[in-house]
Amino acid sequence: MKRVVITGLGALTPIGNNVNDFWESLVNGISGAAPITKFDTTKFKTKFACELKDFNPLDYIEKSEARKYDLFTQYALISVEEAIQNAEINFDNLNKNRIGVIWGSGNGGIGTFQEQLMEFAKGDGTPRFNPYFIPKMIVDIASGVISIKYGLRGINYTTVSACATSNTAIIDAFNYIRWGKADMIITGGSEAPINETSVGGFNASKALSTLNDSPEIASRPFDVNRDGFVMGEGAGAIILESYEHAISRNAPIIAEIVGGGMAADAYHLTGTHPEGEGAYLGMLAALEDAEISIDQIDYINTHATSTPQGDNSELKAVERVFGRENHLNISATKSMTGHLLGAAGAIEAIACIKAVQNNIVPPTINSVEIEPAFKDIFNLTLGKAQEKEINYSMSNTFGFGGHIATTIFKKFSEE
Repeated sequence: MKRVVITGLGALTPIGNNVNDFWESLVNGISGAAPITKFDTTKFKTKFACELKDFNPLDYIEKSEARKYDLFTQYALISVEEAIQNAEINFDNLNKNRIGVIWGSGNGGIGTFQEQLMEFAKGDGTPRFNPYFIPKMIVDIASGVISIKYGLRGINYTTVSACATSNTAIIDAFNYIRWGKADMIITGGSEAPINETSVGGFNASKALSTLNDSPEIASRPFDVNRDGFVMGEGAGAIILESYEHAISRNAPIIAEIVGGGMAADAYHLTGTHPEGEGAYLGMLAALEDAEISIDQIDYINTHATSTPQGDNSELKAVERVFGRENHLNISATKSMTGHLLGAAGAIEAIACIKAVQNNIVPPTINSVEIEPAFKDIFNLTLGKAQEKEINYSMSNTFGFGGHIATTIFKKFSEE
């Protein structure tokens, strides 16, 4: 089994359009929530989200190319290009047959789907669809477009496991490299869900916060007054490669990935198991895979979407794995970014990697009145980032359907 290292990161988020800005905003506790600008929310229960700021895709992609891609694919391309630049990759010097792409998205081109169907409904029944409709919409197209752009002929596919999607993609990429099936894989996830269809749909399932008067504090994980999640958009990209491959090209090694665990709640279409059964099994599987003990984990980036049942069930699972006496720091970065659905795991993995690299735990903001059952058990890193030696970090992600995916990252050393 080969060691797998991280050599490049790319981020496009509601609190920063690159990795450095994203990390700086996380550390400083910046909220990305604001009134929605992408559509008229007059008749919607939720009127705010975590949109990208000061962003124009044409600053990154030629107009002739952008018209072929849904926003979720554009977001993917932009974050991947940053990761490639940061990883100092020259593909012409590498074996492209052994470089792959495993990308994730929960909703794919839902914006394109909505736009085209609404146009059709306005017409006389004559099917006048955009010739790019299908390739813009299908969820696997981002991984395909990434491979086409760079000429990468290795493993290529897309994972879909709702809000666990990106972590699933990262775990798959990790496995293929350590099994010797690839030298390098571009992985991560992207999502562009801030439109009438997504917001209306999640409102119907009563999953979104409706704190319209104070959107910047609406995402408040672990707080007894939380009333749902805040939708976000963007992408996160991670370059994984074998240690030997990274050394051979003198790559800048940021951190190491050492474990991945997947499980299922097997409980409900949209709700988490009340006792966090799947989360418990996923964390145990990741620890076993990494071959480390519970006391070696220094920081957990929790899934913690700010929904009443979800937050409690996750903390129950964390208590079950790590006990009531622990040295953990826990934080919920969705309090700042909102919930990027299928891309959440990617940007939260980046948060974990940067935490290990910089020995800083990003905070949980907005949370004031903590659930009584947990406020004295865990350090939830409330309000302010904390400096701490972080050798191992863990990232939890859970998705509708009961999907569970947990990853573990390690501070890099030559040993």
